[in-house]
This record gives sequence, structure tokens and C-alpha cells, in this order.
Amino acid sequence: MANAALLRLSRSDRVRRLSTRVPATRAVVDRFVAGETEADAVRTVQALIGRGLTATVDRLGEDVTTRAQATATAQAYTGLLDRLADAGAVPAAEVSLKLSALGQGLDDSLALDGARRVCEAAARVGTTVSVDMEDHTTVDRTLAAVHALRVDFPWVAAVVQSALRRTPGDLADLVGPGSRVRLVKGAYAEPAAVAHPAKADVDAAYDRCLALLMAGSGHPQVATHDLDRVDRAVALAAEHGRTADSWELQMLYGIRSDEQDRLRALGHQVRVYVPYGADWYAYFVRRLAERPANVAFFARALLHR
Repeated sequence: MANAALLRLSRSDRVRRLSTRVPATRAVVDRFVAGETEADAVRTVQALIGRGLTATVDRLGEDVTTRAQATATAQAYTGLLDRLADAGAVPAAEVSLKLSALGQGLDDSLALDGARRVCEAAARVGTTVSVDMEDHTTVDRTLAAVHALRVDFPWVAAVVQSALRRTPGDLADLVGPGSRVRLVKGAYAEPAAVAHPAKADVDAAYDRCLALLMAGSGHPQVATHDLDRVDRAVALAAEHGRTADSWELQMLYGIRSDEQDRLRALGHQVRVYVPYGADWYAYFVRRLAERPANVAFFARALLHR
């Protein structure tokens, strides 16, 4: 119930305005967000690479309302890719993008054109792109965009959510040779008709999806901080004879950094999801919803402002 309420707040313009005006919020947000500028993102990525990790960088901002905003987002990503290349951070760093930030809510072709420009820039500097998944109403359109992009850029990664009941069926079209697929639990408030309502059911669905990915011929990207799921992924990779470079673990910036280093020391590939940008509110509230301790951390900061 509390998580659902927090997720509803992630789309509240009123609470967004209030939260972003509280100075103490910035110190809390810095735990999960690399900064507001490209320079902040690049510095964070360089530090991760120095620890033997890789990164996927997300410029925060979603649900744009004008074509100009969508175009600006695509241009910002191409600029980011150039800065990452100039810093020597590619191919260890790639980018993640949300189609809603490229105008999917306005026009599917607008979003696809923007994503194509980002992919062209990534190909030019020698790295890759992941297309994030959003709420269940966008799944069909997002997967259609991924398939269209893969015609010219077969390395484009898709993201699927174990919370959604439809995901095992979607994986049937995504586990082929070379297919990069990030498996997450899901961070959106979804109706029970389309999503598993209980955590135990989401975990069980994650395990089923993970088994499909590991048995396939693609490149699974296991995105979770749940150490039981991590252990299961390691066991499945061994069971299927996967080499260290044929799959990877993914975790969020600022969460379980010690585990990131431990897993890397064991020889696993570990990629860190690095968000940056001024429009951090929706992302931040979803992180609060995922873990109750994050709410207490945030509340203490507000009380002591």
C-alpha cells in the first residue's frame, strides 16, 4: 500500500514542485543520482570504470510534452556520448533511454526517430544503447521500437519486467542469438490484472524469466539487488556453461556498492545504472518505493533541514 502511494506521488506535479524546492532533498538525492550535468555523469562513470565496473547512463526526464523537448533529449544524448568517448569511457559505458523522454507520448515515430539518432551516435563512438521499459501501457510500442532499431543496430538492449504477467511470452521473441535483455522486477504501480501484486509472486516470476534468459542464446543482463536472485543467476550461468562475458549483473548507482565490488572481484561482469540530470524527481520516488529504508533516510533529511 505504501509503495503504491509513493509510486502515485512520482507522477504528482504538486509534490514534485514542493520536493525539488527543499534544499535538504539534494543531499538525499545525491545518494542515487550522479549529478545534474554531463560532466557529473562522466566523472561518476570514470570512477566506476576505475573500480573495474561498467556503466549504463540515463539522462533523467520522461513524459515530455512538446516535440522541442523530445528533440532536445535526443541531442543531449548524442552530446553525452561524445563526452563519454572523449573521456575514454566507451565501450565500458553505454546509454539507457526512455522512449517517453523522446516523445513517445506525442508520436511513436518521433520517439523512434530520436532513438535512431542516439543509436547512430552510439555506433559512431563504439558503444551501445538500452531502451528502458516503462509502465504496462507502453510495452507493445516499446518492444516494436526495439525490434525496429535492431534492424540496423542489433546490439540494442530490451528491458523486461518480471512483475508483468505477459513477460514470459515477450521473452520468446527476445532470447535469440546476440540479443541483449535486461531483466528487472519493475518499479511501476500496475493493476493486478496485468501484474503480480505480491512480492513473492514477482520474485517467482523473476526466477522463471531468468531461467528462460540463461537457457537462451542471448546476453542476459540480470538487474537486481536481491542477493537470492543474484545467487540464482550465478548458479544458472554455471549450469548452462556460460562464460563471464556472455551475461552480466546490473545494479543501481548508490545501492549495494559493496556487493558490486564483491561480485566484480569474483570475476562477474557488473554494470551500474547511472542516472543524472535536473529532472530527477520521478526516478527518485521510485527508488524510495522499492525499499522502505530509503523513505526513512529521506524523512530524516527533511526533518533536519
